[in-house]
Amino acid sequence: MKHVSLKDAWQGRANCKQCTLRNSVLFAGLSEGDFESLHKPIDQFELGAGTKIYGAEDAPKYMYTIRSGLIKLVQYLPDGSQRIVRLLGVSDVLGLETILDGQYEHDAIVLQKAEICRYPTKAVQELATKNPHLYRELMVRWQHALKEADSWVTELSTGSSKQRVARLILRLSKSYGSNTCALFGREDMGAMLAITTETASRTIAEFKRQNLIVEEGSNQYLCDLIRLEEIAYD
Repeated sequence: MKHVSLKDAWQGRANCKQCTLRNSVLFAGLSEGDFESLHKPIDQFELGAGTKIYGAEDAPKYMYTIRSGLIKLVQYLPDGSQRIVRLLGVSDVLGLETILDGQYEHDAIVLQKAEICRYPTKAVQELATKNPHLYRELMVRWQHALKEADSWVTELSTGSSKQRVARLILRLSKSYGSNTCALFGREDMGAMLAITTETASRTIAEFKRQNLIVEEGSNQYLCDLIRLEEIAYD
């Protein structure tokens, strides 16, 4: 798949008033005046899988809202290997750490084709100082991020490889709101679950043989949620 650079991906100013996610993203409930002042610097763009949105070494100038797709947050270990510490999907916010003048803590990379809105952190900081609703929403997002981080540690880094894979599939199915999910490369799965690529491949192959997951299309699976639940939390 061709990777799209940020420079080549800009589509122009975002049409925030028509955004179907406006009531669920960070800026829901802003006054018309606040919304207009914040809307001016927002851009939206589409990125293909594998595109790097930002890295831990980049200047922390922007925050991002996900309109569609899936983003992975990656940390690199001293030996050069990577660990995927979290996945983010629709209406999640990337770069929350920059609101406190912090650096990006991870590399953010597109896992599944995504549409994203980008806005300057400085604009959010200025608006948050005079808008209690936005400040409270930022705290809610922080709490959600902490809860998700705890969940990754407790659910996806403990137990047998079968349990970890089953829990990941259940989480992905939940994000789809159905008994289907889209999987991705086994290397990424291994980096998420702290297992080897080979173990991830063997486990997925075994789940297929047992009809726990049935491939309906390219990396699209129908999942037996009841049996996967039994494996995940046995």
